Amino acid sequence: YSWILSDVAAMCEQLIKAVNVMMDAETSQIYRLEALKFCEEFKETSSLCVPCGLQLADKAQPAVVRHFGLQILEHVIKFRWNNMQQQEKVQLKECAMQLLSNGTRTILEEESHIKDALSRIVVEMIKREWPQNWPDMLTEMEALTSQGEAQTELVMLILLRLAEDVITFQTLPSQRRRDIQHMLTQKMENIFSFMIAILHINIEDYRKQVSVARAHCRVAVATLNTLAGYIDWVSLVHITFRNCHLLEMLCLLLSEPELQLEAAECLLIAMSRKGKLDERKPFMLLFDDVAIHYILSAAHLVLIQTLCKIIEGSDVEVEIPANLSKYMEAILAFTTHSSQFLKSTTLPTWGALFRHETLSKDAVVVEMATKYLRVSMTNLVKLMFNCISCIFNGMFSCFAAFRAQQGVVLRSACRIVPLEAFQIAAEWLQYQIASPVDAGDVTSKTAEGLCSLLSPSVVQWDAMTVFMECVVSQILKNLEEEKLPIDESMELLQAVLNYDSKDPLILSCVLTNVSALFPFAIHRPQLIPQVLYKVPRTRAVKNVRRHASSSIIKICRDYPQFILPCFDMFYNHVKKLFSSEASLTHMEKFSLMEALVLISNQFKDFAKQKAFIDELMASVVADWTSDEMRLALWDPVAFLSFVGADQVVTESQSTDTDTVSLNRGRLCFCLYAMLAVVKRAHWPADLEEAKAGGFVVGYSPAGAPIYRNPCTAQFHVLLPNLLALIRTHHSLFMPENMSRLSETFSRAHEVMDAEKNVVLGLSQHSLDIYVSPVYRSSLERMQGFFTSVYENCFQILGNAGLSLQQEFYTIERLAEGIAGSAFVSLDHVVRLFLRQLVLSCPQEYYESLLCPLLGPLFAYMMQVRSSALPVLSANSSLKVSPLFFPSQTIYMSLLTLSFTLLSWKDTTNCHRSASVVCWTLLRPVVGGNLLPEAVSWFYTSVLRGLQVHGQHEVCNSTLCQLAMLIYENLRPRYIELRTVMTQIPNISVDALDQYDKRLMDPKAQKLGEKKRKDQFKKLIAGTVGKALCQQFRKEVHIRNLPSLFKKPKPDKDLVQSSEALGLAALFSPEHDAL
Repeated sequence: YSWILSDVAAMCEQLIKAVNVMMDAETSQIYRLEALKFCEEFKETSSLCVPCGLQLADKAQPAVVRHFGLQILEHVIKFRWNNMQQQEKVQLKECAMQLLSNGTRTILEEESHIKDALSRIVVEMIKREWPQNWPDMLTEMEALTSQGEAQTELVMLILLRLAEDVITFQTLPSQRRRDIQHMLTQKMENIFSFMIAILHINIEDYRKQVSVARAHCRVAVATLNTLAGYIDWVSLVHITFRNCHLLEMLCLLLSEPELQLEAAECLLIAMSRKGKLDERKPFMLLFDDVAIHYILSAAHLVLIQTLCKIIEGSDVEVEIPANLSKYMEAILAFTTHSSQFLKSTTLPTWGALFRHETLSKDAVVVEMATKYLRVSMTNLVKLMFNCISCIFNGMFSCFAAFRAQQGVVLRSACRIVPLEAFQIAAEWLQYQIASPVDAGDVTSKTAEGLCSLLSPSVVQWDAMTVFMECVVSQILKNLEEEKLPIDESMELLQAVLNYDSKDPLILSCVLTNVSALFPFAIHRPQLIPQVLYKVPRTRAVKNVRRHASSSIIKICRDYPQFILPCFDMFYNHVKKLFSSEASLTHMEKFSLMEALVLISNQFKDFAKQKAFIDELMASVVADWTSDEMRLALWDPVAFLSFVGADQVVTESQSTDTDTVSLNRGRLCFCLYAMLAVVKRAHWPADLEEAKAGGFVVGYSPAGAPIYRNPCTAQFHVLLPNLLALIRTHHSLFMPENMSRLSETFSRAHEVMDAEKNVVLGLSQHSLDIYVSPVYRSSLERMQGFFTSVYENCFQILGNAGLSLQQEFYTIERLAEGIAGSAFVSLDHVVRLFLRQLVLSCPQEYYESLLCPLLGPLFAYMMQVRSSALPVLSANSSLKVSPLFFPSQTIYMSLLTLSFTLLSWKDTTNCHRSASVVCWTLLRPVVGGNLLPEAVSWFYTSVLRGLQVHGQHEVCNSTLCQLAMLIYENLRPRYIELRTVMTQIPNISVDALDQYDKRLMDPKAQKLGEKKRKDQFKKLIAGTVGKALCQQFRKEVHIRNLPSLFKKPKPDKDLVQSSEALGLAALFSPEHDAL
């Protein structure tokens, strides 16, 4: 025995040295790693763990050493418990109880991490032995609390951690978790009474301000934290027992500064509990005057919000508290607080109140909605300033989310008091118009006298604009036409149109207000011409030009029928701008063209609209089909020379007026103009109007009308050069053409630095919007040009299918043209274009167009991304009906791809394929003559997907469902599936036999779908792989104990029983006389 003690002492000395080395900041990395390795090897292999752990955990040792000793004991319990003798377990349990009893310092002196480590040791034993082998655990814990405050706090920590592990984190096997949870629930009345008694005693002693008041306060805090861990899941009966005594106690504690935070958390958890309205009605006690006094005195916003949720949480008629106004005034006070965070936390409550079917009609809430709108004016101004400041500090996302949420709540308030909201918005807009521009101290450095984004006037205009948009949108949705404030809105619109400012940032806000108020103009058409004149002439810097362009397009898109009477005037005005305004940018030109096309859809006359589009596009067609342009678009060498990518450019050279810059501008304008016309030109939505206007040219075999688009003729002329440009652009990546790029533009095909910064989340904004264009250097301009050309080409092709429909798909040799251009490089097929092409294609053109395109694409994807079994591609017996899929080759490729990608490291595509694609494709051939190797491959592919993605719940569910569908449909004919199943790790062969018997034996009892799913999921559970974070963790195994709650089945045979029971007695021989 003495030599064992000497070994323990020697080992403890080495361990203490190792711990000190690890924790010393001056230790080198090599020594630290060696010390760590020594400690870990000791925990894993040494037979002296328990005695060393106990000696190191002695309270005479330094805290860091004691903590390591407790870690050793925890490691023993977690990983060696199952191999320990019963006597060793009992001895370790007694040692742990001794540590609880007298192994710690006083409650105020002991380190919190020591308390936590000690509580973990006891909880690990409870998880393995209670209640079956440790029935008196709760009694022993209760007895410990009589020994002092330190022991009472430790007991509370143990109860809290037990609830977290069993209920919250569920770190136990299911049977052990059920056993412990069942016993906790059974003993909950006693546990709650015990905790409330401890809380009451310690609060009373704390209030007496005795010498150990702080110790009692610490126990009260621990008890409140433990209560918070139980209140979340116990029956509401325990929370509301004795007429909500616990809730009353918690409310009173809100007046105690040392305890109010924990008490508030308990109240918050209790009030956040879900349940029926009747079950939550006792919480209405918190609306009485005493509770209100304490809650409002504590000024706890979340509590106030949660109380409001109690009366918001039901769609049925609720009793509105008489003093609800006090709560709402408190929330309003938080809404006016200087803290942006506090303001943001009030928004969900306001939104819920304003949307509630019953509360939103209450006079208190209606009055508060008006007050909220006025408070929101100030808040929006501050918010805009903070948003703009955070744009340049990399913190924009949080404020952008707050701004969006603020808009949602504003719109909800406007629904309640629409006219009052409009009056507030009108007053604010009139005030801004009348106020002089205040540029502040942060004016633009490059444009003297103009505002920057942080100028007071800009911030106020921006806030007012957001407010106006929210108000107007809700008025138009929720008020009948006769109640609309037409006269007031027209006065506002006239004032905005008359307002003249040279400041671009303020002009941008003016444009938004014009767009917002324009819906009222349809009731006073005389103002429409003024709007059409005002918007296109609002030009200053690029951002404002872009805003003006989008505003005119939006107006013409949403209200074309009201602008139609002004079409000739607007068209002549645009012509004049095109001919006289040399500074009119290409963006403004094609935006005006797009607006005109939108209005022309209201002609509802094919010939008239076609003539207009021919005239509008005449210059574009002439330029696009010119010999010069054709030469550039069809030859990569000529194209590079045409756009200047083969020229060396110095930054001192002019880049805006030289020939190649003009060439790039011409090419971009042609593409944008094509896109505008193809995207916007359309036939009338009403069939009768389309017939009358000459848009209908026939009917399909299914009886659907076949339309013609007025821009089709133009598109046919433009298409050859468009396809040539796509083909040429792809060829630019060939080595010989890459070598032709000049030194200046050698990186022209790389991702722009600005886009890299966006991906990396790096701020690249300037407070001064006048300092520079979007692309600063010649290289960036060239990169932007190539990107724009590539995207626009595919946008045009994709929209052509949607807009022209049959006229597009009947173009001669279209499949050949697209294959020789868009599909010339299968590594760079644009997904959006392909999606548009497929979805808009009529079924009768699948074979002539889609099959020649998709066949090579899918084959290439298989070649690059998959390693499918060759049996599938060679399997000629797998036939699918042409009605289901027109091409056998494409079907095989798609089927192979869909099952192969289940094991790609892409959870989104795995889920999509497993839930939608795989079974949809496989089901039509399930009844056919499949090769056994193919069946095994399909099933193995699903199991492989489970191995890669099974740890994700969504993927696990869809993959298990797919595996079960395949197994149940194909297992009766293919014994090979059983062979695959037997290879699954840890599968129960008996359970598999039972499942197969029920599946294939027609006389066997059939289970419900849910039970079948659960059984099958257990069968294939061994295929589910671990998440990366779990792959290198040591497994903790907790054995199940004999269940305490299962009733044994009776041994006697009821049929053979001598007792006369039921129908058996009725038909016995004794009753033959009946």
